[in-house]
Amino acid sequence: MIIPLYDDNPHRRITRAYVNWGLIAANVLVFVFFQSGYVPGTFVADTAGFTYSYGMIPVVLFQKMQLPPEYIRVPEWLTPITSSFVHGSWMHLTGNMLFLWVFGDNVEDDLGRWRYLFFYLACAVLASCGYALTTPDSTSPLIGASGAISGVVAAYVLLHPKVKIWVLLFFRIPLKLPAYWAIGAWILYQAYFALYAYFVTSTDDVAWFAHLGGLIAGAILVLPLKRADAPLFDNSPPQAENDWRDTFD
Repeated sequence: MIIPLYDDNPHRRITRAYVNWGLIAANVLVFVFFQSGYVPGTFVADTAGFTYSYGMIPVVLFQKMQLPPEYIRVPEWLTPITSSFVHGSWMHLTGNMLFLWVFGDNVEDDLGRWRYLFFYLACAVLASCGYALTTPDSTSPLIGASGAISGVVAAYVLLHPKVKIWVLLFFRIPLKLPAYWAIGAWILYQAYFALYAYFVTSTDDVAWFAHLGGLIAGAILVLPLKRADAPLFDNSPPQAENDWRDTFD
């Protein structure tokens, strides 16, 4: 298991990654106010109902089944997006947000604010659809930002493969590695367990094919969406941040 901690990769076009910060804030706020089970002075959340209402359930998405009326809060076609803002636990949320914090700001810098937002949501949708296509009869809700974040990770390694990243290996060994080593190992980890879950066991509660779908979506979408001055496989040295572009993009 590889956990990213920090990347030595300053912004080149923006000073603040407002969209990335907003996505992190949205995920945290949804969990705190609707899933954590307790908010002082307000209510006890219906966590199971929230998960079924806003998670992406393949049999519901493909209209093979319908949710009970009390759980229908958004159209089924919207759940590939809403599910990406729902998490199963604090650990699930924290792990995803750490990946987004380390990698998302630079991808926003390379794509621009609005294109990054579109990219993130598109990766969430395509990751969910990839999972649904591989498990069309599943009645379990898919939740979590992992699919969208996998797309962000794929874009990052294509744009900045040689940037040095501090990672935590097996939750205890700190290492500083080039991005293509650290992220490459993480991608192989996802692919191995996706194939294992598909061919050996179907009881794994991790949606590995959503991760793979997000990786493929991110690798493809970054090509038309990146800025013209953001080259693939960038080997140029870090530059000082610009502040005058921050307002316009």
